[in-house]
Amino acid sequence: MTSIVYAFKTLCLLPLLFIAVASRPTVKPKVFNVKRHGSIPDGKTDNTDAFIRVWSRACGRRSGSSKIYVPKGNFYLGGVEFVGPCKNPIEFVIDGTLLAPENPSDIKQDTWINFRYINDLSISGFGTLDGQGKKSWPLNDCHKNPNCPKLAMTMGFAFVNNSNIKDITSLNSKMGHLNFFSVHYFNITGVTITAPGDSPNTDGIKMGSCSNIQIFNTNIGTGDDCIAILSGTTNLNISNVKCGPGHGISVGSLGKNKDEKDVKDLTVKDIIFNGTSDGIRIKTWESSASKILVSNFVYENIQMIDVEKPINIDQKYCPHPPCEHENKGESHVQIQDVKLKNIYGTSKNKVAVNLQCSKRFPCKNVELIDINLKNNGLEGGPSTAKCENINGSASGKMALQHCLN
Repeated sequence: MTSIVYAFKTLCLLPLLFIAVASRPTVKPKVFNVKRHGSIPDGKTDNTDAFIRVWSRACGRRSGSSKIYVPKGNFYLGGVEFVGPCKNPIEFVIDGTLLAPENPSDIKQDTWINFRYINDLSISGFGTLDGQGKKSWPLNDCHKNPNCPKLAMTMGFAFVNNSNIKDITSLNSKMGHLNFFSVHYFNITGVTITAPGDSPNTDGIKMGSCSNIQIFNTNIGTGDDCIAILSGTTNLNISNVKCGPGHGISVGSLGKNKDEKDVKDLTVKDIIFNGTSDGIRIKTWESSASKILVSNFVYENIQMIDVEKPINIDQKYCPHPPCEHENKGESHVQIQDVKLKNIYGTSKNKVAVNLQCSKRFPCKNVELIDINLKNNGLEGGPSTAKCENINGSASGKMALQHCLN
C-alpha cells in the first residue's frame, strides 16, 4: 500500500516538474548588430575597424554565447582578421553582402577575411562574400611573371575547431574562395561558390593539414578545383556536391615540397560533375621532393556530364615544364586502396579512365566497380581506359574497355 501511495504522489508531481523545467528562461546569445556598432552599409565606407571592435566585444564576453549579425546592405570591408581564443561560442550571421576592395593591393594580407585560433564558431546566413575579383584575374600570371602581385583568398580558417559554415554564398574570389589549414571537426553545408570558368586559380574549397571535415549539399562552379585536398588531410567526407565549371575534386598536387604528410580516409559520394575538365582526380609531381602515402579512398555514385577526364590519376603532374626537384625521376607518392564504384555518364575524351601511376611506386589495390562512362567526344568509338604501373581489379558492369585484370 505504501508503494502505491508513493507512486501516486510521484505521478502528481511530474506535471509540476515539467512546468518548472519548461518555464526556465532560454538563454539567448547576446546580439551584436554591426550597424549599431558603427558599420555603414553604403558599399563605400571601410568598415574594417568597426567589425574588429564588434568581434573584440563578442569574443571577449565571458557569460553566454555571442552573435554577430550583419543585416542586409553592402558592407565594404578591407582585409580583416578575427582572432581567438574566445571566451564563449560565436555565431557570425551574414544576411548582407560583404564587399572586398576591387584593388588587390588594398588587402594587406593573404586572405581577405581570416578566422584564427577559434573553437565553436558558426558562420551562417543567406548573405554573400563578394571578392570582386574580375579586375584581379588578369594579374594572375605568376607561372610566367615573377613580379606578379599576391592575390588574397576570400575567407580562411586556421586552427579553427568544432565549427561550421552554412548557406553562405562566395562570389568572384580573387584567388581561392574558402581556405582551411589545420582545421579539425568542421562542417560545410549548403554553401554556394561561384566564379567564371576562366577565372584563374579560384579554387572553391581548399584544405591542408585538416581532419574530420564534412562537406554536404554544396554547389561549386569556379575556374579551378571545386575542392582541393592537400598534404596532411585525413577523414574527409564529401557528399551531395555539384561541381561545374571547374577542375573537379582533386587530391593534390602532392609531392612537390619536403615534409608533406599522408592523405588518407576520403569518402566522395553522390556527386555531379557537369562540364568540368576533370572529375575524380589525384595528381602528384613527377619528380617528388617527399615520400608520402595516399590511401583508403572511396568514390561512389558519381555522375559525369561531358567531363573531359572523368577519372584521372596523374603521377606525372607538371603544369608548367620544366619541373625539377632534388630527387629527379618518378613520383615518390604511393597511392593505394582506392575504390571507384558506380561512376556513370559521359566523357568528352575517348580515354575516360586514366590511371597513370608511378613506375617506382605503382598504385596498389585500385578497384573499378560498375563503371559506365560513354564517349561523347569528337573521337568515335567506345570509351577506353589507360593503365600504367597499377595493380587492381575491375568487376561488375563495365561499359568501357578497361585495363585492369
